[in-house]
Amino acid sequence: MANEEKRVWGIHTQDDNLFLQDDVIAIGWSDMGDLSKIDANRDAFKDKYTQVYPDAKKGSIATGAGMLYRFRYEIQIGDYVVFPSKSNREVNIGVVEGEYVYDSTQVEYVQTRKVKWLKHLPRMAFSQGALYEIGSAMSLFSVKNYADEFLSALDKNFKKNYSSDSEDESVGATADDIIESTKDFILKELSRQLKGYDLESFVADLLRAMGYRTTLSPQGGDSGIDITAYKDELPPRILVQVKSQDADIKETTIQSLKGAMREGDYGLFVTLSNYTKNAQKYLNSTPIIRGINGTELVELILKYYDDLSDKYRKMIPLKQVYIPVPKED
Repeated sequence: MANEEKRVWGIHTQDDNLFLQDDVIAIGWSDMGDLSKIDANRDAFKDKYTQVYPDAKKGSIATGAGMLYRFRYEIQIGDYVVFPSKSNREVNIGVVEGEYVYDSTQVEYVQTRKVKWLKHLPRMAFSQGALYEIGSAMSLFSVKNYADEFLSALDKNFKKNYSSDSEDESVGATADDIIESTKDFILKELSRQLKGYDLESFVADLLRAMGYRTTLSPQGGDSGIDITAYKDELPPRILVQVKSQDADIKETTIQSLKGAMREGDYGLFVTLSNYTKNAQKYLNSTPIIRGINGTELVELILKYYDDLSDKYRKMIPLKQVYIPVPKED
């Protein structure tokens, strides 16, 4: 790609909806006011920061003032932005379209810039090193080591990275990084090693680890039901459909599961990806069907990992990155 001259910025927020629905990037420090009124040099920003936050430590003054200066003066229209959203565990890549704007209508994120989001990709599409870099503890930072990987994701022929690559030592891992990398590793291994009937067998084993009795449907069956599960000897019967596709699940696909259910049945839909907005609305309005996406599936695997069959624990060897999740009493 001919993006060599464009810089790539990483940014974090606690308000995913603000970024994704309003097409902006923003940072806080509302007490700093309009950054355009501060002289365009780092020392002026440090002085202002010290006045506003007199109890701030020296290190935090340099860090905070530096991020504010970068957001106001260094980010340019045409630069790229990488934003990892926690609500859906996606990596969002966009391009800066607007100059700095002080938005006084916001409660906290008053320092804003307009962006155009170009792509929204699952975390497992990227290497672990790239994920570590955008896991920075800073709110705003320059992406350098893996900028090319994120820019290449904008290509039409971009190939998702399902490899379980080793950690790049040039990018440090925090405790949060380790937890996130564990989840990424599991999802990548499932996507890489389990397709179709193989994933159905894995989900059946996970349900067994959770205390259900499960029966796998014959391969090639046309009932649309992959697994039948019972909690004990008596009803209700739980009909399970499993999808290993990369694309998000549509409403019509879930409706086909409901069509196979009889009165008194419950439904469970399991996917490695996610659900479209209409599919999620359908699930919310149909309480007898539970949908589990890739993120939720990983949470269950972590919770019941020790009770999985040896076959699958060998397939997903968590080793040192495994962060045990205690079971509820």
